[in-house]
Amino acid sequence: MKILLDTHVFIWMASDPDKLSQKATETILDKNNQLYLSSVNLWEITP
Repeated sequence: MKILLDTHVFIWMASDPDKLSQKATETILDKNNQLYLSSVNLWEITP
């Protein structure tokens, strides 16, 4: 499955994975899924 990560999910995944639900963590770690980021993610986190 193709998964487009929301900005806060991407940040939590990298910095505080305990904030993610068990289902979200399982989905992200599933090797059968392809994770994607949008260019908007970078725009949202740039000061």
